[in-house]
Formats: sequence, C-alpha cells, structure tokens
Amino acid sequence: MKQLLRIEELFMFGLGIYLFGLLPFQWWWFLVLILTPDIGAVGYLFNNRVGAFSYNLFHHKGIAILIYLLGTYLSLPLGQLLGVILFSHASLDRIFGYGLKYKKGFKYTHLGEIGNNG
Repeated sequence: MKQLLRIEELFMFGLGIYLFGLLPFQWWWFLVLILTPDIGAVGYLFNNRVGAFSYNLFHHKGIAILIYLLGTYLSLPLGQLLGVILFSHASLDRIFGYGLKYKKGFKYTHLGEIGNNG
C-alpha cells in the first residue's frame, strides 16, 4: 500500500510541475522555492504542538489548492505560484514518507512513523 501511495504522490508532483509550467515564471524559481515550505518545521523550536501545527499548515494540500484557486480567480500569478509550490512540496515530502505531523513529535505522521520501514 505504501508503494501505491508513493506512486500516487509522484503523479501529483508531476501535476504540480505541469501547473508550474503554465505560470509566467522561469523554471529556476521552482527549484529555488520547492524546499521553502519546510520553514513550517521552525515551530518545533517551541514545542511539538506548535511544530505540528506550523508544519501541517505549510504541508496541507487542501490549503495549497485553495491558495492556487484563489490566485487563479484573482488573476494573481504569485498566488498561483505559492499554491503550486506548497502542493508540489507536500507531494514530494509524501513520496519520501514525510506526512502530516501528530502533536506527539516530528517523526509521528499520518503515513506512519518516520524511520519505521515496516
């Protein structure tokens, strides 16, 4: 099942790349920005609860889609860019097993415990 989920996320990452290609930005912007949503992990400097909230805020695909659609509706390419980057990053993370976080700690995700290959 984990392999099937990774393949699904790979296709979603491909969708993000496709949507980025429709935007008026140079491709190097994608490469520069793709890891920026990890800024959400800074919340873990405070505690697990704040860390999980801030990490999940930057890695929630529903929020990413909402931002993208809002950018599309308002004709704001920067909003579309933000949505695409958030969506693509979340997909990339999930390919590697990094899911949304539980308040228990960074390694506890909706995809299972990070580092537990079982």
